[in-house]
Amino acid sequence: MKAIKWEFAAVAGYYTAINAPKLLKDPQWPSFQSEGWFGRSTNNVGVDKLAHAYSAYVISELLYGRLKRNTNDAPGIEITAAALASGVMLWTEAFDSIEPTSGWSWEDVTFNTMGAGFSLLRNSVPGLDEKLDFRLMIEPNDDIYTISGKEHFQQQRYFLALKPAGFEAFDNSPLRYLELHLGYHGDDFLLEDRAAGIVPKRHIFVGLGINLRELLFKDSKSTVGKAAGEVLDYFQLPYTAVHTHLTD
Repeated sequence: MKAIKWEFAAVAGYYTAINAPKLLKDPQWPSFQSEGWFGRSTNNVGVDKLAHAYSAYVISELLYGRLKRNTNDAPGIEITAAALASGVMLWTEAFDSIEPTSGWSWEDVTFNTMGAGFSLLRNSVPGLDEKLDFRLMIEPNDDIYTISGKEHFQQQRYFLALKPAGFEAFDNSPLRYLELHLGYHGDDFLLEDRAAGIVPKRHIFVGLGINLRELLFKDSKSTVGKAAGEVLDYFQLPYTAVHTHLTD
């Protein structure tokens, strides 16, 4: 932890800052609330659960990258990164527990753990990070991205990306520029949709995407190019993938 004390302090400080206002909005004694999983009756048909998993995953990956650099890839750093990421997300959940309209959710904690756990797995199995990513793609709307309310959850697509570029068999094949996607997103679950009697939709999807890192930044020598390539392991630019629904 000493090797990444400032990085960890920055992450913990950020989550403290965005949650601190809850202390001023009629806080209650900590309570529990069952939010459900992916049912149509849940607030966000489960998209928020994947958002929790993704946040924990990205935090763990960020801390792992810094630990790898600062400790010269010491053994066990993937465990440290996942544990610290889980701790940050538990800290965030503690703030939710004092909100009058919320509470400590074990469903959230479960998906926080799963996100950090996937990072642990990805960084423990040799070569897995070159073959499999957990990504977010945002579908732009008229506001590009709506921060307030729940509409931003409706814009989010979370998926696993299997990358042929990570397999030696595809080193000289054009297929290395493509990926296979499997993911989930929801539609028609906003309050106005429900009030209008529209049934919320839960979509499991599959599709093909463009491996932009392999296409644009594989051999980049610049700091900016390398950073851009790293970001593309976690974020899919809109309109660079074609998805089809398996469920409606």
